[in-house]
Formats: sequence, structure tokens, C-alpha cells
Amino acid sequence: MGEAAAEVADQPLVDLRRVTRVLPGVVPVTLVRDIDLEVAAGDFIAITGPSGSGKSSLLYLLGLLDRPSEGEVWLEGQETSRLSDQERAALRLTYLGFVFQFHFLLPEFSVVQNVMLPLRKAGRLAPRALRERAEGLLVQLGLEDCLAKRPDQLSGGERQRVAIARALANDPKLILADEPTGNLDSKNGALVFDIFERLVTEEGRSVVTVTHDTGLAGRTKRRVHLIDGCIVEP
Repeated sequence: MGEAAAEVADQPLVDLRRVTRVLPGVVPVTLVRDIDLEVAAGDFIAITGPSGSGKSSLLYLLGLLDRPSEGEVWLEGQETSRLSDQERAALRLTYLGFVFQFHFLLPEFSVVQNVMLPLRKAGRLAPRALRERAEGLLVQLGLEDCLAKRPDQLSGGERQRVAIARALANDPKLILADEPTGNLDSKNGALVFDIFERLVTEEGRSVVTVTHDTGLAGRTKRRVHLIDGCIVEP
């Protein structure tokens, strides 16, 4: 392997360098402060900390959903904080998948149509291949009997699995999850983390999840603990 190829192989998937995010106002609010954080291929990271510590803010910076006030956010070797909104959206669509506490499935669409939405936006597949991809993901997640149902016909655990299928639609390298088990019972919460573990160990993806559940956080490979917007030892 040449020197340039080795450098690319060792390059983190996402790299936050001295990142600070401040909400401007009469009294500015610092959400995260002076964060250095690398996410490598195959990482499984839990972001933990008390309410208001900056967990979701950090996740949104990792996912290019917000811009830092100071510092740099690198994705696949590209500095992103100065890119246009359109360029950042294209990177999100290519490299990142998102799962939230509230699944944000569109109620007027069927399950398979919800999973097809990011595929349509990316525009890389023909219509038949697009549907096959969506159906295949849902089958892998045990939802083969739910393809034609609407979100309101599903249980909470089923809806969250649909949201995970949608996050995987464009084959992202990194899944970012914000309290994905917050509205689930312990059984379904454990099932969501089972899926995340398979994505890491069997498919080589990276997963970063915000969670208040210390038991679930203990199943990850690494914990990033925040207090008042700063990374500290858990």
C-alpha cells in the first residue's frame, strides 16, 4: 500500500477539531465547547450525559445538521463547515443516515414508501430497483408483513425499525441516532441496539447514538460523556 493510500485508510470517517457551538443572543448560550472527536469505520459510540449537556448538539454537528461557531468538521477527508447548504445536504444523503426518538415517518405514505423517500431523493436507482431495495431492508428487519401498512398501524418498536430501514436506504457509512429508544419499552429498546450491533459487526458501519440508558450505553464500544458541553471522563 502506498503512502497516500495508507493515509486515506487511516483517515477517520468524521473528525471534529476544536469545535464550539454558541447560540447568539443577548446572553449567548454555549452548546458544546472545544470538542475534539474522531469517528472511525466500525465505531459504535454512545454519547451520554445529563439533560442539557450538549448531547444532541454534538450529534447534529457530527451529522452536518448544524454548523460550528468555531472549529472544523471533516467528513471523509473534506472540511464541511464552509460548504453551502446544498453541498452539505448532498454529503448527508451520501454518507449519513439518521434515526430520531420520534421516527418522523410520513403518515400518508405506506411503510415501503417511507423507506423509498431517501432513495428517490438520491436518484441513483431505477423505480423497480428502488422498491426492491426498500423491501429488502424491511425484510431484513423483520417487517415483511408491514410493507403496505401505514405508520399508524404499527407498534412503536415497528415504527422505529422502519425508521432504521429508511436511515439505511442509501447505504450510509455512518448512522446517527438521537435517543432512538426514548419512546420504547426495554424489550424494543434492546432490539434496536441489537440491530445497531449487527450493523457494526456484520456490515462494518459506524453508529453514534445519544442515550440516557446506561445499560444500553454499556453495549457500545466507546462512550463520549458530556458535562456542560465538554467531553469528560464518564
